[in-house]
Amino acid sequence: MKTMPTRIDGELFGAAKVAGEIQSRSAAQQLDHWARNGRELEASPIITHGAINKVLTAQSSYDSLPDAAQAMVRVAWDEQISAKIAGLSLKDRLQEAGRPWAEADKQGHAVVRNPSANPA
Repeated sequence: MKTMPTRIDGELFGAAKVAGEIQSRSAAQQLDHWARNGRELEASPIITHGAINKVLTAQSSYDSLPDAAQAMVRVAWDEQISAKIAGLSLKDRLQEAGRPWAEADKQGHAVVRNPSANPA
C-alpha cells in the first residue's frame, strides 16, 4: 500500500488519536479507517446524497432516512453548527448595540468590558 502525505485539521487528528487508542490504532490508521468507511457509505445504494440533501434543506424528514444516512446528516449538521459558532462575534454585536459584557482576562479574572454602555 502506497501512502501519500496530506494535511489534516488538528482537531480531526486529535479526535483520530483518541478514537484510535480505543481501537488499538495509530491516528493515521484511524483516519484511514474513517476514510474507507466514508468511501463505502458514499458508494452505498441505500444512502443517497439526494436524500441527505433533502433533509439538510428541510425538504424531507430526518426520520425517513436509514440509520447510516442519519449519521451522515448528523455529521453535516455538526459541521454547519461549528462553522456558525466560529463565525460568531458576540463582542462585535454587543459593541454595536452599546451593551457591556464580561469576560475572563489572561489570569482568569472577570473583567467588565464597555462598562459605560447602557445595560438593557
